[in-house]
Amino acid sequence: MDSDQKLLKLLGNKDVLALAFGAMIGWGWVVTTGIWINEAGSLGAILAFVIGGIMVIFVGLTYAELAAAMPLVGGEFVYTYKAMGRVMSFVTTWAIIFGYVSVVAFEAVALPTVFEYLIPNFSQGYLYTIQGWDVTITWAGTGMIGSIFIAWVNYRGIKLTSFINIILTLLIIIAGILLITGSSVTGTTATMEPFFQNGFAGLLTVVVMTPFMFVGFDVIPQAAEEINLPKKRIGQLLIFSVILAVIWYVAIIFGVSRVMTPSELAATNLATADAMGNAFGGSQLMANILVLGGIGGILTSWLGFYVGGSRAIYALAKAGMLPKFLGELHPKYRTPHKAIILIALLSTMAPLLGRPALVWFVDAGGIGLVIGWSMVALSFVILRKKAPEMERPFKLRGGSVIGWIATILAFGIATLYLPGMPSALGIPEWIIIGFWFLIGTVFYNYSMRKYGKENAEEHMKKEIDRIA
Repeated sequence: MDSDQKLLKLLGNKDVLALAFGAMIGWGWVVTTGIWINEAGSLGAILAFVIGGIMVIFVGLTYAELAAAMPLVGGEFVYTYKAMGRVMSFVTTWAIIFGYVSVVAFEAVALPTVFEYLIPNFSQGYLYTIQGWDVTITWAGTGMIGSIFIAWVNYRGIKLTSFINIILTLLIIIAGILLITGSSVTGTTATMEPFFQNGFAGLLTVVVMTPFMFVGFDVIPQAAEEINLPKKRIGQLLIFSVILAVIWYVAIIFGVSRVMTPSELAATNLATADAMGNAFGGSQLMANILVLGGIGGILTSWLGFYVGGSRAIYALAKAGMLPKFLGELHPKYRTPHKAIILIALLSTMAPLLGRPALVWFVDAGGIGLVIGWSMVALSFVILRKKAPEMERPFKLRGGSVIGWIATILAFGIATLYLPGMPSALGIPEWIIIGFWFLIGTVFYNYSMRKYGKENAEEHMKKEIDRIA
């Protein structure tokens, strides 16, 4: 392979940790914490995130072993290919890409909500109405401009992306610590009531949202070829990032519920920001500081999922499962620039769907992510039996037991999205999912006819042999 066609190994410990943690801690903790608490109650929401976190930790453990054993670009694509072959690897990776693109689109829709909070009468220039919500020029334009900027940063290379990501992650942490400290001192346990709301259905409704909130640790294996660390460290950092995210979400829910009643939460668009203001005696300045942390979360998540999504598309294209032009690297920046442009086109159109799209992207993207996690956990189990001789620098004690637990938990969460369940997806979400997989089927069949199945088989054999 020509040196110009290699990704650059530039990421160290803090880069990797900031990439994963920043990707997981996006905008959801600012805008949807009130929804979680009102759906399940304060302790119910905390319990839902603990349940979701346990599932993600088990899945993360399987990822950690596989990422350390096969540190190749594409992550899930490589693991499922080695375990289950070409078709299942494409289905899994396309589902993961759907989850990533959903997050990227979510952030493009989320960004204008920040400006609505900070700037009075921000939304101007009426365009049209979607599900009772008015889309305006300033609202959609802000999201579209933000999308173009994030695409440009990713286009310019992983070094610039990582540098910006570390600074923004520090901003998020500072804002979160201020909220938790302030609410712990000034809040009350009485404000947290009711502790549980809507029974088991309320709990499940929040559990279903958790995969979307935890997605981000799997950006690490996508960028594995750009990590300049020992293989074992890749697995360690992946698990550490997941544990940090679980602690973060539980602490934020606790903090918000101590200073805002259910009625106050129902009346606000940015519950966490208003909670920050309440924690400091109604200070709008402190609320705005929290919003700045939220902006940091939007940008870190946005940056991280451009990295993950573009690398996954790049890996599929290199194997001839997507059009080959998507597998080209920029001659100067060594980024999969055409894959980045493809994601940018999808992300930049998302704000035109208005704020209702926030819920659509969370719910629809979640099922893509859980499908991907389920298949990776299953691949872990298969490879423990199929390839026992494979070098595993981060080898889990407990073997296949952990893999089976992760598989059952992930598939169990996936069933909650199905019709008939209390938290089933709605018609808009299924339309989005159906459209995405239709596009994938067209791309895959076109690529197989043009490049041939043998091309994919030969490419993947060479890739896996590189780390054998």
